[in-house]
Amino acid sequence: MNNLMHYKWRKTKNIIMASLCFISAIVAIVPLFIILFYTISQGISSINWAFFTQMPKPAGETGGGMANALAGTGILILIASCFGLPIGIFSGLYLSENEGSIYAKSIKFLVEVLNGVPSIVIGVFAYVVFVIPMKHFSAIAGGFALGILMMPLITGTTLEMISLIPHSYREAALGLGIPRWKTTLFVIFPAALKGILTGILLSIARVAGETAPLLFTALGNRFWSTQLDQPIASLTVFIYDYSKAPFDDWNRQAWAAALVLIVLIMIINIIFRFVTREKYA
Repeated sequence: MNNLMHYKWRKTKNIIMASLCFISAIVAIVPLFIILFYTISQGISSINWAFFTQMPKPAGETGGGMANALAGTGILILIASCFGLPIGIFSGLYLSENEGSIYAKSIKFLVEVLNGVPSIVIGVFAYVVFVIPMKHFSAIAGGFALGILMMPLITGTTLEMISLIPHSYREAALGLGIPRWKTTLFVIFPAALKGILTGILLSIARVAGETAPLLFTALGNRFWSTQLDQPIASLTVFIYDYSKAPFDDWNRQAWAAALVLIVLIMIINIIFRFVTREKYA
């Protein structure tokens, strides 16, 4: 009798906890679907060929597109990746090789602190480092700010992925007489590469949606410009400017730009899952 009651109580607890988990998952997913639905309903009307190929129209005129902002966003992400990816990856490799040292622990703590610094503070820092000495806004300053935001994410992911590699890999390589640095670069790093790609994509997704740092660095540009030492357009700044404008057409284009940004991030994640499907199969 006692065993039967105990079994029923355990089964009841299991049902309750499973139900709570299911409800929590629904609560977490519902806001995402609401955002997607509202963004699509508001921005789909402005998605057309002109949006991707034409330049912005003057204030008060309807139509036009954000070709310069799309190109500018790609350039900013490329600059940020060239700056942030190597530093973040090699920092993660260093921390994984010297995880027990006080110096490595101090760096890891500072990386965690940097990951929590508001993006607007990073923008102000980049403004002081680049904009003030150059005496004008530039794509380089914007890429530098976004690169700083990428570094802690990539560093943390690299460290975590390398820590998941079995220690036997390292022992086998060292047993064959391979130097430690070659073991790290040519054995451990390739084994963790697909996992590190996760951090790279997460960091790209994060900086692709940043606005505050770019207001202090790249500023924005309503004209076509790919010069790295000049102000450059970006989707996020256009969304910020157009969403608070008193023109209905600009408001619709702001929603369209937001929709394009969401779709681009979703495409990046789909490509990542396709490339790494064998690893997680």
